[in-house]
Amino acid sequence: MSAARTGDDPESWRRRWIVVVPVKPPARGKSRLDVPGIDRAALAHAIALDTLEAATACEAVAQVVVVTNDPALARESGTIPALRFVPEGEARGLDAAVATGVAAMDPAARMPRAALLGDLPALRPSDLADALRAAASVPRSVVADAEGTGSTLVTAAPGAAWQSSFGEGSFARHLALGCTALEIPDASTLRRDVDTADQLDVASALGLGPRTAALLARR
Repeated sequence: MSAARTGDDPESWRRRWIVVVPVKPPARGKSRLDVPGIDRAALAHAIALDTLEAATACEAVAQVVVVTNDPALARESGTIPALRFVPEGEARGLDAAVATGVAAMDPAARMPRAALLGDLPALRPSDLADALRAAASVPRSVVADAEGTGSTLVTAAPGAAWQSSFGEGSFARHLALGCTALEIPDASTLRRDVDTADQLDVASALGLGPRTAALLARR
């Protein structure tokens, strides 16, 4: 918990969310993100760090848990408060990584939990807060990506068993698992995940986080 939140009463803390962010090491992540003049691993790190910083700044979030096997990411995140790192262990995909983070933080499912993709470089804390407030009224929920086929956020209320099914076409699978589709505006930065240079250009128009913006400015 960040210093700004240490004075909060325990019940207020419990009403906030645990947000798990799985981040692949650069050797496995963002293979389609090819931006001329920019090192792909450095860009992947910048995007992940900007996502994490936005998540920790969200007023609805109590703790951000990063599940990764990338030690460099942990070193580079020293200026971001309220992060907890959990080793992924054997790489078994995003869902296994998220489940590892959820189990490490709240095995009794006493708090609301969410999984957030780590490739949202334009994410605004207020957009994440809006989605989490909407998610608080349903047992499980999902936010579709800008294309409407993938998922950028999946949630589970206290007492609900954790389930997720990220990957290509994940939005339909999450609906089949019983998630409620949250009505998030098309313009929300929460829907703008980045896997390609074209998607990065679209996210740029919304305003990138400082690390990603600084890296792209070097071109």
